[in-house]
Amino acid sequence: MEIAALVSGGVDSSVTIPLLKEQGFDPTIFYIKIGMEDAPAFSDCPSEEDIEITTYIAKKYGCRMEIVDLQKEYWQTVVAYTIDSIKKGFTPNPDVMCNRLIKFGAFEERMGHQFDKISTGHYARNLSDENGFYLGTAADTHKDQTYFLGRITYAQLSKLLFPIGNLLKSEVRRTAEAMKLPSAHRPDSQGICFLGKVNYNDFIKRYTGEKEGDIIELETGKKLGRHKGFWFHTIGQRKGLGLGGGPWFVVKKDVDENIIYVSNGYDPISQYTETIRLVDMQFLHPDFSLSEGQLIRFKIRHQPEFNHGVVKSLQGTTVEIRSDKTLSGVAPGQFGVLYFDQKPVCLGSGVLD
Repeated sequence: MEIAALVSGGVDSSVTIPLLKEQGFDPTIFYIKIGMEDAPAFSDCPSEEDIEITTYIAKKYGCRMEIVDLQKEYWQTVVAYTIDSIKKGFTPNPDVMCNRLIKFGAFEERMGHQFDKISTGHYARNLSDENGFYLGTAADTHKDQTYFLGRITYAQLSKLLFPIGNLLKSEVRRTAEAMKLPSAHRPDSQGICFLGKVNYNDFIKRYTGEKEGDIIELETGKKLGRHKGFWFHTIGQRKGLGLGGGPWFVVKKDVDENIIYVSNGYDPISQYTETIRLVDMQFLHPDFSLSEGQLIRFKIRHQPEFNHGVVKSLQGTTVEIRSDKTLSGVAPGQFGVLYFDQKPVCLGSGVLD
């Protein structure tokens, strides 16, 4: 079996190589270059250290290695999606779209079609039976990354291998130490490159500019201050508002009028809702579907815990869920990822409306 192993230089993807070798495979290592280092806003995002570590691992295990430059595709898809979402007042998730459009999209078109399987360092499991493949949650519930994989297609899932899906993070670290891998003690990356090493607001400012608007208290209509553009703020945000007497939470945005609405206190009622509405619902298996009254688990952001709820209504690709408890920070544009109530399997995802 021909395996393409995506290795970033981090400890998780690094450990996949000795694990694959132990199983008798001889993977070809690919480092995907997406950092947009040629663009001014991305100049603080060097890939030299990542490539150096990945090259070391390739030599250590006798694997062929290639660097695949997908910077152009990354800009045209993930970055364009992010900027467009922000301008519309939505809260994008570039990590989710990077998996679908770049790691398993553009890479598949460029190189992956030559291989039987693609291996990654995600904390997830690819389960299978006579009816096909299923995205299963990881053994390490705190590191589970199925939220970030909830938007991939079934065709993409069918080719994926997750060698560390049955391991705890601590076991991955110990394996890296035992194998004397240079990535053994590297800190975990914080999101994809331009969000991890470039200031998020600086990035937004460069591509959307600034435009002052009012900050208004939702309950009273009182003007409390000014902001530099609604696109710098997201629902549920507490920091960076510059208001005294807080905490203040962003609870609503008026995109047309460039107004940010806030509520005061640690637990403002206006911050919460028990109704989750998802549009453009996409399933991770051809046989999957939902029915009214169905119990499900779901996540509206990357977190260890599941939320629980029931499918309230269905209309085409629009799903309305009633959560069993009120939730805060429900921001349009975020992804809602659904899971079976009693099985560790991801159903698919929709976009919060």
